[in-house]
Amino acid sequence: MSWVSRMLVLLATSTCSDRTGFHVVAPDIRGYGQTDQPESVEAYNILELTSDIVGLVHALNQEQAIIVGHDHGAILAWHCALLRPDLFKAIALLSVPYRAKAWESRPPTEMLKLMSGEQQFYMLYFQEPGKAEAELEADVRKSLRMMLYSAAGDPPPEERWRFLFDKSEKFLNTLTEPEQLPSWLSEQDLDFFTQEFERTGFRGGLARYRNLDRDWELTCFLSGAKLQQPALFVGGEFNAVVTRNQELINNLEKTVPNLRKKVLLPNAGHWIQQERPAEINRLLTEFLMNAA
Repeated sequence: MSWVSRMLVLLATSTCSDRTGFHVVAPDIRGYGQTDQPESVEAYNILELTSDIVGLVHALNQEQAIIVGHDHGAILAWHCALLRPDLFKAIALLSVPYRAKAWESRPPTEMLKLMSGEQQFYMLYFQEPGKAEAELEADVRKSLRMMLYSAAGDPPPEERWRFLFDKSEKFLNTLTEPEQLPSWLSEQDLDFFTQEFERTGFRGGLARYRNLDRDWELTCFLSGAKLQQPALFVGGEFNAVVTRNQELINNLEKTVPNLRKKVLLPNAGHWIQQERPAEINRLLTEFLMNAA
């Protein structure tokens, strides 16, 4: 679940830098915020988005950058690193661990259907254009409150987001509406998020899920590729994406040979950069100073 705070940050050495020595750029990815929202679903495939980020580095007149991505931003970050190792010299992945593509793999939607059995998986629920948009956009503020709370580390187990659910349920049935916002999310933040998604809708974010099979087809040549750059992985202990991909995390030293550190933050959920900003900043700064 990524469209609320998908974050992909570029950090490039710069003479006009902050006190850590890095110039930080946090772009709106295609389909979000103030950036373009192409009409066709195909325009959101992983190679198009990778091209956007490569173009951004060149537009900033940088020869190299360190890339940091959260959730789908992490997937985009590792494709940037795999395809342009000359440009991206180090990488940090938040919440989603690197998944090396296997030669014997099958289309993702086919695999997810097998995994889901008699239930439905949220990524498959998002495949039909207009379906999830109508549900989420009926009350944008309520949808955001529920998504941000339920995927965080704050709620008790019975109130956390369920990524597998009955076919009679809708996506919002898998979430809980909080009585009050968690301490890391202000009403002002929620006001801004609501305003932006009321203006743009959720189509841009959902389009990424509708490119699962297309991305798989376009990147078959990356099968077996290892992420060679110096790397950092940070996830939250209570993040469903982490618990579902524990085997990937356990094997990161094999698929990411230059992994410098992997960290699971206790009592944190999916939105770790918001839930634990001081810890994330400390880990990133430590990594950047050593990887630069």
